[in-house]
Amino acid sequence: MKFLIVGPGAMGLLFSSRLKIAGEDVFLLDYKKERADYLNRKGIKVEGIKGSFHVYVPTVTKKEIDFLPDFVMVFVKSYSTRDAAYEIRDAVGKDTCILTLQNGVGNVEILEEVLKKKVYGGITSEGATLISTGHVRHAGSGDTIIGPVSEKTALLKDILNRAGFKTEVRDDVESFIWGKLLINVGINALTAITMLKNGMIVQIDELRDIMRCTVKEAMEIVKKKGIHLPYEDPIDKTEEVCRKTSGNISSMLQDILSKRITEIDSINGAIVKEAERLGIDVPVNKTITYLIRAIQRTYKDRIERK
Repeated sequence: MKFLIVGPGAMGLLFSSRLKIAGEDVFLLDYKKERADYLNRKGIKVEGIKGSFHVYVPTVTKKEIDFLPDFVMVFVKSYSTRDAAYEIRDAVGKDTCILTLQNGVGNVEILEEVLKKKVYGGITSEGATLISTGHVRHAGSGDTIIGPVSEKTALLKDILNRAGFKTEVRDDVESFIWGKLLINVGINALTAITMLKNGMIVQIDELRDIMRCTVKEAMEIVKKKGIHLPYEDPIDKTEEVCRKTSGNISSMLQDILSKRITEIDSINGAIVKEAERLGIDVPVNKTITYLIRAIQRTYKDRIERK
């Protein structure tokens, strides 16, 4: 099968490299010509829990796509979803299956709006960190959930499993997307503000209390929308994830450390937006969202220790 993997970040590199090793016809899409050329010269280096390997995956820019892929998998940051949709629009055929495994909510809707066709959603619990261009550390393995059920997603599930990704197809995939969102709401922004690894959130009483408040506020949104989560207690689940990923540097903290734009607007910011629409007060999520926005807008003004 022919794959187009959109985005050369940690997840894009991990999935494209393992699919290539599994024998699939894989292309990686990058909007930066210089970086695409570098990846074509140097290849992708992966190290981590399943060993180390080096593989070459053809990397193309929009102008170089001269084929219609069977599958498109979107891994760009959520704030780039609309731009990515326009990048791939001419490469999407009537039989192309599009899947997003991005963080946050709203990505499926944006892709469908631009591409004018069905888009499948999902989550992945694979843990990966971008070390440098083309170099990724696979820090942890976890389930990948995609859906809803169809012939396309059933086929994709089998391919992903052969590539080493434990994958399941579910009709209630929205439940899992929101389930992951609530966990990210409780962890990502707090680690980014405090510059601490995940495990510290449950070790410091004050941070644990703030985390619980953010998740409780998000639970009100979920209840109002009538969404059934894939676990019983969101706060217990978030604390469990903190402990299980105690040594992880969250993706939002990685962005802050690298002075990049974060995905705050599709995580805590998404809770704030939905709360405003539903008439619910979420003061803790609003405060955290504003803090992250302020941090990412003032990187050049940071006071550095001499």
